[in-house]
Amino acid sequence: MVRIDRVITRGGDAGETSLGDGERVSKDSVRVEAFGSVDEANACIGVLRLHLGCDGEADAMLARIQNDLFDVGADLCVPGDAAGRLRLGAGTVERLEREVEAMNVALPALRSFVLPAGTPGATHAHVARTIVRRAERRVVALAREQPINPLVLRYFNRLSDHLFVLARRLNLPAGGDVLWVPEGNR
Repeated sequence: MVRIDRVITRGGDAGETSLGDGERVSKDSVRVEAFGSVDEANACIGVLRLHLGCDGEADAMLARIQNDLFDVGADLCVPGDAAGRLRLGAGTVERLEREVEAMNVALPALRSFVLPAGTPGATHAHVARTIVRRAERRVVALAREQPINPLVLRYFNRLSDHLFVLARRLNLPAGGDVLWVPEGNR
């Protein structure tokens, strides 16, 4: 279990931090940038949860996702194949896929691109989706330089799909998607 006795350690005052295996790296290293972006995505999902109203099902899904993102951060902060370290599993990715499929059943087929707008919950889901995509790009950059758990990349791809479909679901009671209207049709 995690135990945090001190918040102020002064260990990062010179621009370095420790990875999960104890290695010291620059705070702007590609690995730190990757798991820092995961943390940012997690915080944004926390804000999204504030805008769900009484949607307990969506809140429960997002609570699981926030815990998943801590698992992802733990996975990314330990390079290599350290035995006994937390690694994201295939079941987590499969759960996201099932949730996307279940939400999508009740939605009409798309006939246009969707604007990131609508209800407060839907709009925050779109913001979270774009931050998740940025985190995914950071993880891709890390994967080019160092080996990572390939399930992390799959997870981010599914998570952005999840947030897109959730935004559509959250807009449904308010009349549905806010659709793109191309120039010449506006």
